[in-house]
Amino acid sequence: MVKITPDAEKFIDELLEKNQKIGFGIKIYLSGFACSGPQFGMSFQEKAAENEKVDKSATSFEIFYDAETEEALKDCVIEFVDDPNFGTGLSISNPNFSGCSSCGGGCH
Repeated sequence: MVKITPDAEKFIDELLEKNQKIGFGIKIYLSGFACSGPQFGMSFQEKAAENEKVDKSATSFEIFYDAETEEALKDCVIEFVDDPNFGTGLSISNPNFSGCSSCGGGCH
């Protein structure tokens, strides 16, 4: 089960409404790996596809993911970020990954 902050849930609710996707959920999928751990993508999805997990961490929508993504999401938190350097949006962070020393300090 992934954790989602109240601000992130509110942001997703607003996105669903703005995009006329009321009643849809969010699909989270693996989009690659970096020194800071797994990288994720998100998209709107109406219902779970075959073999997908349904996560009810959020109160107003469901979160869908497959078994491989479920393993990578373990201990992750979906947060809303508003950073002048990186912009506004969602971040999925995993406290188990803190970066690596082999990429010359570009990862934290």
